[in-house]
Amino acid sequence: MSQRGNGILRISGFCMLLGLIVAWSTAPYIWQFITSLKPSGELASLPPVLPTGVDLSHYPSVFREQPFARIILNSFIVASCTTVFCITIGSLTAYALAKLRFRGKILVLGMVLAISMFPPISIVTPLYIIIRALGLRDTYAALIFPYSTFALPLSIWIMTSFFREIPDDLVRAARVDGCTPLQTLYKIIFPLAIPGIVTAAILVFIYSWNEFLFALSFTTTYATRTIPVGIALFPGVHEVPWGDIAAASIIVTVPLVLMVVVFQGRIVTGLTAGSVKE
Repeated sequence: MSQRGNGILRISGFCMLLGLIVAWSTAPYIWQFITSLKPSGELASLPPVLPTGVDLSHYPSVFREQPFARIILNSFIVASCTTVFCITIGSLTAYALAKLRFRGKILVLGMVLAISMFPPISIVTPLYIIIRALGLRDTYAALIFPYSTFALPLSIWIMTSFFREIPDDLVRAARVDGCTPLQTLYKIIFPLAIPGIVTAAILVFIYSWNEFLFALSFTTTYATRTIPVGIALFPGVHEVPWGDIAAASIIVTVPLVLMVVVFQGRIVTGLTAGSVKE
């Protein structure tokens, strides 16, 4: 077989493999979307896969039967506050780990990694006792603080890798010009590290948006209940509203998909920072 034939065969095989991966990854979302359009009478059995008619009533039903707008607002507040907190603290920590010299740097990195390895289920009980003792149960703070604890290591690792890619000459030049370490961070490092910061912010936001265990344990009313718990509590005593659940899943997934699509280039750049050595 000629070299050109081998090249075409490799490209075809790659495209087929890529198509299978995309189909495997998107199949659950496509299934949910189809389910959200099915009439209620067709949701009791599996076939037919495609609905015989399009029924959009599940989408307004989500907001009519449940305080879903309030649930979305709660998730947005919690995820946004967690993201701001993690980026603020994480950027300072990442700058110190990447550009400053001090004893115990390896120990700090090890502690950050160790915290990220704790399974949430193993500490939910003591966290619940602490939150209840502090009177924070069923408040935004009861979610923001635990979320920040688990999301902060991720943001630190991402931003540390990206900050290391910024030439040290720029940092030294800023010091020669009279900048303090904090001024160097905000005037030099931050503008150059936007892809890494955006990547960390998006991943922290998605984690906070989708977290279920802490939200289920630390909230009791719709005043602070977030999206995963709100959707999980849709089923009634005698029936499971599959159409409403599917519609709600699509509604809350679309903003995340759009956000990732818009910032796709920055996410890839941020995640691959430090992977290639020149």
